[in-house]
Amino acid sequence: MTLTQLACRNVLRNRRTYAAYFLSSSFSVTVFYVCALFLFHPVIQSGATYDGALQALVAAEGIVYLFALLFVLYSVSSFLRSRTQEFGVLLMHGMTRRQLYRMVFLENMLIGLGAILTGIVAGLLTGKLFLMIGASFLDVESLAFYVDWRVLALTVSSFVLLFLTISAVTSLLLRKGKLIELLQAGQRTKAVPEASWRLTAAALALILISYALAATATVNSIYVRVVPVTVMTVVGTYLFYTHAVLALTAMLKRNKKTYWDRTNMIAIAGLAHRLKDHSRMFFMVTIISSVAFCSVGFFASVTTFSDDLAADYPAAIAYVAKSGYDGSTELQAIESELELMSLPYEKWSMPIQYAAFHTTTSPDTVLPLIAYSDYVRVMLISGQGPPAPLLEGNDALVMLGSQRDRTLLDVRPMQTYAMSAASIELREIGYTSAVIVPDHLVANDDVPGNGEFSGLVVSDSIMKELHNEHQMEKYTGYYVSNLALTSGVAAELAAEGLIRHSEEQSYALAISGTLFDVRSSLYSTMLFIALLIGFVFFVAAGSFLYFRLYAELAYDRRQYQMLAHIGLTERELRRIVTRQVAWLFFGPFGLAILHSVFAFMALQQLFYLSIAARLGSVLAGFVLAQGLYFLFIRNRYWRHIRKSWR
Repeated sequence: MTLTQLACRNVLRNRRTYAAYFLSSSFSVTVFYVCALFLFHPVIQSGATYDGALQALVAAEGIVYLFALLFVLYSVSSFLRSRTQEFGVLLMHGMTRRQLYRMVFLENMLIGLGAILTGIVAGLLTGKLFLMIGASFLDVESLAFYVDWRVLALTVSSFVLLFLTISAVTSLLLRKGKLIELLQAGQRTKAVPEASWRLTAAALALILISYALAATATVNSIYVRVVPVTVMTVVGTYLFYTHAVLALTAMLKRNKKTYWDRTNMIAIAGLAHRLKDHSRMFFMVTIISSVAFCSVGFFASVTTFSDDLAADYPAAIAYVAKSGYDGSTELQAIESELELMSLPYEKWSMPIQYAAFHTTTSPDTVLPLIAYSDYVRVMLISGQGPPAPLLEGNDALVMLGSQRDRTLLDVRPMQTYAMSAASIELREIGYTSAVIVPDHLVANDDVPGNGEFSGLVVSDSIMKELHNEHQMEKYTGYYVSNLALTSGVAAELAAEGLIRHSEEQSYALAISGTLFDVRSSLYSTMLFIALLIGFVFFVAAGSFLYFRLYAELAYDRRQYQMLAHIGLTERELRRIVTRQVAWLFFGPFGLAILHSVFAFMALQQLFYLSIAARLGSVLAGFVLAQGLYFLFIRNRYWRHIRKSWR
């Protein structure tokens, strides 16, 4: 028998153990291929959202590839540790270390090349399905199926390099101990690991403190807390599995009423013996699952921004002519196109006055101002209800620039502005009840804690006193009954629906219908990619659990065979198996959900609308998938265990 034949037979003999690793690797290849398929698709490349989609797709490719690298490296090292005794037997029968390294290299490359081939075939077979799903997410009519050599070349070369690199460094992962140490590696120690009560307390403290910080985060503090909370959660989770869970099992053993109840003694004792070997795996599954939940949940929540678009852009077309430019050319083109479409509209124009003020925290702040009477007119014409009571004297209302600004209303202090050139002082007394001028259409100096507010509404008397033609811009809004009807209007002026005030143009422009299509498509693209990445993580986490079960199948068979011989019934044995497999599947999974819930509590601070429904649906989907996977694996595992005494 040649070394290549031996490697092939080793892979076939261990196919049950390698199954989850092989399928997860194949799934990673498939997702990488699908992302590349979208990346090079001609319809997407010619779309308005390609720049944003390009960045998201490239990021997805990088994340999938990096995760596949780490996943394969960890899996290979785990497989090698589980086969240490086998390697000792081969060395005892005359195999050299060099031949052993070559055999392991060939095994890894066989599995890797098989995973690449399987993943690409799966990508080719399901490519049209993914393109159909992607078309629905991107809101395009259809994405034709195609095979591009660049997609195949990128996928094959990337993963051949990955598996070649991992296979080449496996010699560094092999144990180089004495032969007797290799042969005895498969024997289990009977000593139960002991927990450190100090580290147990540290684990619980770190997790509870991180939960408290996440739950009490505000829109201003969330960015400061995200790194320390993440670090504390990761460290606390590791200590939780390496010490806190051991302390919990020790407490259960001391509780005689629970420990001696029916088969609890066997289940708890078995768990205690396994925890030392399982702690790192539990830690990885928890972190990977948390990342999957949070990534999918975040991008599912981002789609709420599309719901706010109509409120962010009350005018179907909003145009601002900058100082010194009348904008008649663009306005005539817009009105001609609206009339050609037979689209009825109401038009309203108003001045935006800029004036320099200073505050105690920010000197020389230039603020855009509009008159209260114009504010009243915009509120009525846009159908947003009657405005606040009449403004008088130096009182001012802060103009919302976006619905996202509402998250700052509880933490942003009211400001007072003084004008250096005149004895005028403006005092904020509240906020506008709706967006009047979108934040992208005005110039507003960044003030700490101010968000993206669009300026101030002041009384008509103040507006007249500050009148200055050289620091004045003109806003013109076109209001229609259905914003979506303006999609594609004035495409020659703003191809993607927005010309920002900060751009070097003589005007700023926002087309609500086009913006809605562009942003909805971009958010949907990000959600679609997050789903793919999230399921890669989820499948990988499941494969770790599968591998851990079947790597210990021989030992578990002997254990349950002895239990059957001493008189335990099949029902009792099945209950023990169910409990142990349930802990394996739902212990890390439940802690990951708990981590995600508190992460989402902090995330809610970034959103004005509630994201509970979207996050709930994401978590419910993962729970359902995990439950089905648990039932499938539990039944298969039970059938293998039952063969030991039948």
